[in-house]
Amino acid sequence: MTRIPLRPLAAILDARKKGTDPDAIERRNTSARHEVIQNELRSVGEGRLVVLGVMFFCAYAVIAAQMGLLAGSEPTEQRAAGGGVEILAQRADIVDRRGRVLATNIETHSLYAQPQEMIEPKRAAKELVRIFPDLDEARLTKDFSGKRKFIWVKKKISPEQLQQVHDIGEPGLLFGPREARLYPNGTLAAHVMGGTSFGREGVHAAEVIGTAGVEKQFDEYLRDPANGARPLQLSIDMTVQTAAERVLYGGMRLMGAKGAASILMDIHTGEVISVVSLPDFDPNNRPLPPVEGDPDDSPLFNRALQGVYELGSTFKVFTIAQAIELQLVNKSTMINTRGPLVWGKHKIRDFHDYGKELDVETVLTKSSNIGTARISQMIGAERQREFLGALGMLDTTTIEMPEASGGKPLLPKNWSEISTMTISYGHGLSATPMHLAAAFSTIANGGRKISPTLLKQDGPNYGAQVLSPFVAREMNDMLRKVVTDGTASFGDVAGYSVGGKTGTADKPKARGGYYKDKVIASFASVFPTDNPQYALIVTLDEPEIYTMGENRRSAGWTAVPVAAELINRVAPLLGLRPNVEPGKLAGITLTSN
Repeated sequence: MTRIPLRPLAAILDARKKGTDPDAIERRNTSARHEVIQNELRSVGEGRLVVLGVMFFCAYAVIAAQMGLLAGSEPTEQRAAGGGVEILAQRADIVDRRGRVLATNIETHSLYAQPQEMIEPKRAAKELVRIFPDLDEARLTKDFSGKRKFIWVKKKISPEQLQQVHDIGEPGLLFGPREARLYPNGTLAAHVMGGTSFGREGVHAAEVIGTAGVEKQFDEYLRDPANGARPLQLSIDMTVQTAAERVLYGGMRLMGAKGAASILMDIHTGEVISVVSLPDFDPNNRPLPPVEGDPDDSPLFNRALQGVYELGSTFKVFTIAQAIELQLVNKSTMINTRGPLVWGKHKIRDFHDYGKELDVETVLTKSSNIGTARISQMIGAERQREFLGALGMLDTTTIEMPEASGGKPLLPKNWSEISTMTISYGHGLSATPMHLAAAFSTIANGGRKISPTLLKQDGPNYGAQVLSPFVAREMNDMLRKVVTDGTASFGDVAGYSVGGKTGTADKPKARGGYYKDKVIASFASVFPTDNPQYALIVTLDEPEIYTMGENRRSAGWTAVPVAAELINRVAPLLGLRPNVEPGKLAGITLTSN
């Protein structure tokens, strides 16, 4: 806009010549300027009114369209949902290696209350406590009589309980359909299954999420709607698992142990055919984690994967295998076993006095600590650590369970010569039974590294060559000798050539030191040794049995008989035929005509 001067000089001078009032010129120009400004403001206001009118028109048009859609739709009851997001309830099944169901889904109901709709809240509370004894009648009565509009009573109820609640006849008690996880076999493979809980919840749906075990490990797969018709297939054999749990439970009770674990592994594929940890629990009603006491006192504690123990003389197998591999000894090499073996302030002793010397095979068969320690001195700390690392004994196992991360081996801070000597016979390094199963599988299958898995495999799954096939065969023969002539004589099973190694380690105290009357007894075995197929680990926590006039805690008296019975029960289930020596036919003689 061009601004006009209010007192133009030329006009002022002309007015003075003519004798007119110069101020009239200023008043006229001021009035003209105000008129221009008013016209501009009027134009801006009219434009704004047009824009506002268009916006109101569009808003009312959208509202009218929505009202038209609602008027033309079927009336439905409003449903509550978690966060306004659709809850995916479908979860894939879990099956064993033969396709038998280990975990599936069932349709159930939730129970909730709307107190404002209730007629007799006190009677309803009393009747609910009769149906659900774990509920608090006083608390329910207070909630039902208060100002709350919605109250969860039970997140999951059975059809029988639903009918009982329905019979109360209280209109303020309502039901919502939902899907729940069911473990039809109860406690079977409880630690493998782990368990589930509800995530996001609504009245008519609930999100089922894994809280432990394979349910948590494969939660994303199991919740993917695309996998609803494709179950997760595990390597577990339900029949073998059942037999293993029953035998191990009986053995634990017989030996007076506070806990037990067993692992049966295919030495060629790494498949875990059964894994047991006792005491166990029912994943249908998973208990809460403990808030005090030792973690291994809880039934939730997985002794096979989380139990980090000194595994005793089972480690002697690794020491002797490495020494033969390095050509430092052969099984006939004589080893000095005079005792005690003194190293600084430490003294290493044998359970029995084996005399001046034993050959390497007898060192293993008789389980000489002194002889094994002397062999480890030939190997040295660096090579020992490297070999144990190649076997997988120094890192957490790769098995598909979140609990495996809690089973990290405990290594010496300073891997000195004395550490090398004690580790050679299973003291000073702690690992889990799953570590032991994988390491024995590696030796038994010809020296090829095995990684444990809970998923069914299509065939052998070998890793790096850790041990030469020749040495692996030598070790299998020596393991068999331990059973026939050594500390595991109770491990012989008719029809099956079993080989293995016992391990008895003093149980450590929580604040340092060791108990004098408590041990961890283990037996690591392979069968059949003439054609190795499976590795079996049995571990008992604080076993003790009174026999032959004294209390016995060693693995030869506790873990070995349990393992033998377990092999006797599961070998036929695995399709292994016993080798039976044909007997002589009685009462038949040959005669000539």
